[in-house]
Amino acid sequence: MLNKSTFKQAAAEYFRILTQYVPVVDRVHGDNHPEFHEVRKLFDEIIRKTKEAETEKPELSGEFVRLREITDDYTVPNDVCESYEAVYDMLAEVDKAYHA
Repeated sequence: MLNKSTFKQAAAEYFRILTQYVPVVDRVHGDNHPEFHEVRKLFDEIIRKTKEAETEKPELSGEFVRLREITDDYTVPNDVCESYEAVYDMLAEVDKAYHA
């Protein structure tokens, strides 16, 4: 994972992968982990706001606060696949970079 990256660097590194993984993880695990439906909605909002902000840093504090709440600080459930874990790891890195 990135070390002390900026939000822009983290977004460039992870958003393409997250855009692929998040819908799949939601479809596969959403029934057993309904909180992931909200993770997907929040991620979609983060993507939207980031695109709208263009070169500026978007205001995403509320989205990251909510993500930390519903994921219990990105704690991976025991009964999920590696892709689910990867999503939480990448979101945590983007969150950390945003607040750096």
